[in-house]
Amino acid sequence: MTVTVKRTQKLIFVLPVVLGWLAIGVPTAPDAQAVPAWAPAASAAIHPGVQTFTNGGQCTANFVFFDAGNVYIGQAAHCSGTGGNTETNGCTSGSLPIGTPVDVTGASKPGVMVYNSWLTMQQEHETDPDTCQYNDLALVRLDQADIGKVNPSVPFWGGPIGLDAAGTMTGDSVYSYGNSELRLGLEQLSPKHGVSLGHDGSGWSHNVYTFTPGIPGDSGSAFLDSSGNALGVLSTVQIAPLAGSNGVGDLSRELNYLRAQTSFTVQLALGTEPFDASRAA
Repeated sequence: MTVTVKRTQKLIFVLPVVLGWLAIGVPTAPDAQAVPAWAPAASAAIHPGVQTFTNGGQCTANFVFFDAGNVYIGQAAHCSGTGGNTETNGCTSGSLPIGTPVDVTGASKPGVMVYNSWLTMQQEHETDPDTCQYNDLALVRLDQADIGKVNPSVPFWGGPIGLDAAGTMTGDSVYSYGNSELRLGLEQLSPKHGVSLGHDGSGWSHNVYTFTPGIPGDSGSAFLDSSGNALGVLSTVQIAPLAGSNGVGDLSRELNYLRAQTSFTVQLALGTEPFDASRAA
């Protein structure tokens, strides 16, 4: 049985029968492209952790991506979901279409959803059960007028310094930054430090427990590994293996799928601020 919370605050709740969300391989590196000139981290209006609003549903942006001429901010694919509370399989669940406008906090104009893993899997008739269950990434292309307002650093922690392609082991530290409306603007509750509880879906999803846990509205949040590499995207709240734990989709696998099935050549933008795990103390 799977239970979801949809609409204004979105985060998928998963019972013990279904634990997590994602599955595939390590992405191949795209052709090198010029890195945009980022805004200073201290004054950037758009960055990982800002709120996004898709048809009224609030989520949290994860990482910044770029290609030749465009800058994107990531969110969870399920943030644009249209199905009922039990529709969590990306190969069968409904979604708003490519081209849907997305309001990005800090931007002067709406962004546009240009990639959604759910829609891509359905178009490609994906049948792998782990991929269908756990591939949960969307890209929102920012308006050209807003590119100069972007910095790719994760608030509080800094980084990412690269892309995690090895996953996590049980007990490894993980770091995140949520921005759910349910916190009523209490920024001290946004930074999260926790541990990995292992993985599901042949490595597509990492089970994590943070203090405090991710809640509805944190969906899509960026997760960093113990070294400050981009680990994944917050997808679920779970009952098991530990009540209040979260399922985090593996970003390397999600990007690998994107590049294998589409013409996108996006690269992960590295943070301009150094990663500092000591801030968890």
